[in-house]
Amino acid sequence: MSTEASVGADPEEPVVPADPVIETANEQLEDGVNRCPACGSTEIQLRVSTSMLICLFCRYEWAEEKVEPLVSADQALRDLTGTTVAAGASDITADVDMLTMKCSGCGAEVVVNTSEATSSRCHWCRHVLSVNEQLPNGAVPDAVLPFSITRDQAVERIKEFAGKRRMFALRRFTREFTPENVVGVYLPYMVVDSNASADVQGVGEVQTRRYTRGTGDNKKTVYDADVYRIDRRVDFTADDLTLESSSERANMRAFVNTNNVINTILPFDTKNAVQWNASYLVGYTSERRDTDVSELVPVLEQQLLSIARSEVRDSVSRYDRGVRWETENVVVHGTRWLSMYLPVWLYSYYHEAGERSMVHYIAVNGRTGETMGSVPVSHWRLSVAALTTGTVLESVAVAILAAS
Repeated sequence: MSTEASVGADPEEPVVPADPVIETANEQLEDGVNRCPACGSTEIQLRVSTSMLICLFCRYEWAEEKVEPLVSADQALRDLTGTTVAAGASDITADVDMLTMKCSGCGAEVVVNTSEATSSRCHWCRHVLSVNEQLPNGAVPDAVLPFSITRDQAVERIKEFAGKRRMFALRRFTREFTPENVVGVYLPYMVVDSNASADVQGVGEVQTRRYTRGTGDNKKTVYDADVYRIDRRVDFTADDLTLESSSERANMRAFVNTNNVINTILPFDTKNAVQWNASYLVGYTSERRDTDVSELVPVLEQQLLSIARSEVRDSVSRYDRGVRWETENVVVHGTRWLSMYLPVWLYSYYHEAGERSMVHYIAVNGRTGETMGSVPVSHWRLSVAALTTGTVLESVAVAILAAS
């Protein structure tokens, strides 16, 4: 007896088409060996001053192609429909960490633990083998935005930031402050293009009269206002929204650490991101993406709602007593997701204070130099400063009263 069978969807259920995938793999690096285009050497690293790769053997410099034209394909954001995901942003598969690579130089097999690194040396011929294919574990993004702020420049910015806060900082922090320990790290982000619409409804008030009632201590100010029902709809697009794709960084545990400072050094010039090449990471650390597109959709919708509120702000300026939005709704017509490494210089300081111990960070945008962070504060110094300021203000007030 013979049977024939086919595997597919239940004919009574609708077939859901898979999300379109954009292939972003760097075709020139398929064999895992990143070679200098001029001499073939694998001794390559980033030259920060130019944001270009440099061959350490022949000193030839070059840059990978920008990823934007490959991803957008001249498609207008208004035309985005459905969900389009670049290959490096595809869903993560668990337990895909160990990768065996065959060296094209000598034929030896080299194992790379992609949870810790994206490159390794062949133990026989010393070729540098790099992971360039988009593995289903979030280790290899679609694109990377190279550092353009040097380490020395970052150290100076961190010194300047901390120096302005020495007055109120803990003495131990000022004694142990060593900005030379700053580390360059590539952090994983999802860069998202969106085509969306939003509806907001609420009430707005226009003041018609203002007057006082009562006398003495019972006097109070009263407002009369006309109340209006407000309905607004806005169609808009968002270009290159950046969403953290590391759950550790997205968790804003303010009582444990201050990694939320990363959000304050945005934005990055993501249009200058280039196709993935592991050589850009030589000499830097990196974190692996551990969040899928579906998990980031609620975060995206919240950002789109914030954009919608901003878009309608000018249209409600006449309501001088303010507007209270009561219902909000956003409809996402289309999105395009790209996984990208963004460059950050980080200085960390562990403040040990019993149950309130925490890690303080000072971060520098690796492209713009924008700097923000936190330092452990001496509450005693703050109290003295507050009392001193209060005394000075009180003295000034007395002097003014005496003069009058």
